Parts: sequence; C-alpha cells; structure tokens
Amino acid sequence: MNFPFYISKRYLIAKKSKNAINIISMISIVGVTVGTAALIIVLSAFNGLDSLLKSMNDSFDPDLKIRPSTGKVFSLDDPNLNKVRNHESVFDVAEILEENALLKYDDQQYIATVKGVSDNFADISGVDTMLTVGDFILKRKNQAYAVVGQGVAYYLSLNINYIDPIVIFVPKRNAKVSLNPEQAFNRNYIFPSAVFGIQQEFDSKYIIVPLDFARDLFEYTNQVSALELKLKKGVNADKVQQEIQEILGSDYKVKNRYQLHETFYKIMKSEKFYIFLILTFILIVASFNIIGSLTMLIIDKKEDIATLRSLGANLKTIRNIFLTEGLLITLVGAFFGLIIGFLICWLQINFELVKFGASGSFIVNAYPVKIIWTDFLMIFLTVITIGYFAAFYPVRYITKRFVIQELS
Repeated sequence: MNFPFYISKRYLIAKKSKNAINIISMISIVGVTVGTAALIIVLSAFNGLDSLLKSMNDSFDPDLKIRPSTGKVFSLDDPNLNKVRNHESVFDVAEILEENALLKYDDQQYIATVKGVSDNFADISGVDTMLTVGDFILKRKNQAYAVVGQGVAYYLSLNINYIDPIVIFVPKRNAKVSLNPEQAFNRNYIFPSAVFGIQQEFDSKYIIVPLDFARDLFEYTNQVSALELKLKKGVNADKVQQEIQEILGSDYKVKNRYQLHETFYKIMKSEKFYIFLILTFILIVASFNIIGSLTMLIIDKKEDIATLRSLGANLKTIRNIFLTEGLLITLVGAFFGLIIGFLICWLQINFELVKFGASGSFIVNAYPVKIIWTDFLMIFLTVITIGYFAAFYPVRYITKRFVIQELS
C-alpha cells in the first residue's frame, strides 16, 4: 500500500487530539459535497430547459431552410430546385411564402407575419402537435382557414367560433398614389381554425394560412420566400446542407436549425458557461475550509512528523501525506455530491417534485431536467483540480515554515 495514502487515510478517519479539527474536516467535506451537488443540479436543470426550448423550436423549424440571397422571393422555375427535391436525403419539401400584414378582428388590430404554406406543411413541421385550441385545418372543401399563434390570438382577443373572420390587410405591390388609402391595400378574410403555442418568438409573430391564399393576397404566382426541407432519418444534416448549397450556388442560402436561431443558441451556451463559472467560484470559496483543516492538522501532528522524520521520511513524503489528505477530503465530498446531485435530478425527472404551478398554462407541468454524463465528468475533474490546489499551497508553505524549521 502507498505509504502517504495509508497515513492520510488514518488521519482522515481517526479522532484528532482537538475536536475542532474533526469538525472543520467534516465542514470541508460537506462544503465540497454541497458545491458539487449544486453544480450537478443547476447544470442538469439548465440542460433540461435548453432541451425543452430546442424541442419547441424544432416543432416549428425544418431541418433545412432555403432562402434567396437577395430579395424576398424566388421563382420555383429554377431547375436546381428540382435537383434539391430529388436529393436522396430529402424526405419532403414544403413551399413557404411569408409577408407582414395588418390583422383585424372585431375592434382589435395587430401586425403579424402571414405564413403561407403548402398542403404538406404538417409533414414537415410539428406545429399540429402544439395546438392549444382547435384542430389543425388549413383547407376544407376549398375553404381556407388560419392557424394562429397564441400571442397573436391574445392581442386580437380571438375566438374559434367560425363566425367572425380575421381581416388581413397588405399593401398592394404596384399600388399608385391615391387619395383613398383603401385602394393601396389588398384585403381578404379568413376564419381561424386553431391556436398553437410553442414559444413567444413564434406565438406572437405568425399566422399560418394556405399557400394559394397567401399568393392571392400578396399578388404572387409561383414565387415563394423559402423552401423548408425535412430530411430522412439517419442522414448527416451538415453534409446534406453542404451538398444542397453546392447545388444551388450563391443565389441561395441554406440554413440548418442552429443557424436559423444562431443568436439564441449562442446565448444559451454562454449562459450555461457563466453559470458554471459562478458555481465553480462558490466551490472555490467553500474549498478554503480545506486550507483551514489541513493547517490545523499539520500543527496537531507535529509529533507524528518528528517521528516520521526519525524513521527516514523526507520532506517530500511528509508533504505527500497531507496533500493526499486534502485530496481525500475532496474525493469524498465530490463522490457524495455527485450521488446527491444525481438522486435529486432523478427524483425530479421521475416524480416532478418542483412544479411550475397548478394553472395548467405551461407547456410542461414541472421544471425540466436532463442528465448529461459528460457534465458529471467535467464537474468531477473541476472539483478535484480545485481540491488539489486548495491543498497544495498550504501543505507546501506550512510544512516548510511552521514544522520542518521547528524540528530541524
């Protein structure tokens, strides 16, 4: 057995001559345990929230989205677009036409984005699974219907009653100056069939309508503002994106889900990083207990150190004993912290201990938690590193100044 490890293990579990040393050692272990568990719980909760928001984005966003590099719309006559449709990794393609418009419902008005979609949109998107009211109906017996975002519905005080329609106003593309403002706008009516709730960015912005309704309203023929692609399962999305971009050239931009909300995902990643830094700093402060514990232990064990020196132990061996003691305190605290953090996360996932509320207005009932094992490894290595440096300096300094000098 390693000699420094054997002695340090005895020091950790044996009763000291002064009871305060045992208390401080226990406080050190508890401090590391609480700090480690806090890191696990907070990062897992952040992972759960991040995963929830990404899943909500994924229910609205396609795997890939094609937009023109310049201008708002492009023609479907481009032969390269047919190559994209026939690409072996593309499952389906939905045609999209978006434009801002003024919505009027009874006495309420609101500016939103009218999103015209082709009939296969439900096969591309998961919006039909995120409805709060009504049924996902865009066409029935040649009658057009609209699926409205929850935020838009709120501002319009919307009711799904198939009696009161939404009036949509958009500027005419080639309107001439006129004394009558109404002549500068196209106007059409549509009944809402459902309300979707995903997240505020989408809910307060979009109203989804059939593509032919949007083309008639915006005065387009076969133009679209985007193509939304759903890829086959198991394909490499980044590789397919690159291949499609090469097919289309510089006239189009092909973006994946991450690039469609690049700022959002960067902010989420930065928030997780800074939360980790803040909690690590708190753990560093808690590790100062290790310094106090080792300082008192070294002073308490002066006689043992003298005996070890008489038996031939050099300065390095003595330092390794107390350095190992500090690492054992850190390891014990980290081990229990990881176990406690995992148990709390597991209980939240399976029993939903922390709930959002009883109103039923939330997308999920309880705070989302997601356990990522690489976080456990990262936290464990971080705690061990902090513990090592918390023990290294006091052991090196105190053994040399207060013990070795006095005994020499």
